[in-house]
Amino acid sequence: MLNKEFPLDKKSIHRLSTNGLSLETIKPQLDYGLDLSLELWRAKGLDIIKKKGYFFFHTKFVDVSDAEFCIVDIETNGSKLEKHQIIEIAAVKVKNNKIIDRFESLVKCDRINEHITQITGISVEDTKDAPSLKDVLYKFKLFLGDAIFVAHDVKFDYNFISGSFEQVGLEPILNRYLCSLALAERTIVSYRYALSYLSEYLHINPNATHHRAMSDVMTTYELFILSLENCTENINNVEDLIRFSKEAPRVKRPKFDPLLETKESEEIVSE
Repeated sequence: MLNKEFPLDKKSIHRLSTNGLSLETIKPQLDYGLDLSLELWRAKGLDIIKKKGYFFFHTKFVDVSDAEFCIVDIETNGSKLEKHQIIEIAAVKVKNNKIIDRFESLVKCDRINEHITQITGISVEDTKDAPSLKDVLYKFKLFLGDAIFVAHDVKFDYNFISGSFEQVGLEPILNRYLCSLALAERTIVSYRYALSYLSEYLHINPNATHHRAMSDVMTTYELFILSLENCTENINNVEDLIRFSKEAPRVKRPKFDPLLETKESEEIVSE
């Protein structure tokens, strides 16, 4: 999901995360000189280093316990970047399973339709004194840095934030990313993998306010830690974990919804 401005092809990206990419392969694909390209990518959250004559994602050599993961959630006033905007963003920085920093803000917005307000509880009135999208995203970029971007169904949040960066005059992000939904599908047995379902089924966040950014971030954080604890594969570094989340077999789902069965049983008892 590296954005369209990243010039390397898929095969080269795979090599950066595994066996390394040679200078002869990387140079013809660059729009600028090698040193300038490396600096530009680093400024966008992607650190590529050279070891023993080959180029690698820096995360290839970072143990999961030493890595900084940024768990992110956004609420928006619609799903289309060209028409809608972020109205709330929250994130926590996690290292060695512990939260080390937090970021949270509403975003000023002049148009939030009733349906969105019903889902999120956020109205135009709630955002009237909030900072502008530009101000919030500038601060969030500093918060994010080069951390691994984590979200539940990560593609939406990653692409919406990256596109929003461009709209306010920032460079799009190139951070390595990980999907907590995909990771859960490979480490946790569940009938469904929606965040609200997992929270209820696993008793992760009993006081959750679904579709509020920080509440969903905290649920995702607990889910992320549980997934790491349940992972039985030999994970040596961040790239191993990213690859596992994409390529490992999914666990077998139960045929029937245990939450539904529990509720039906409770109804019978109450009668």
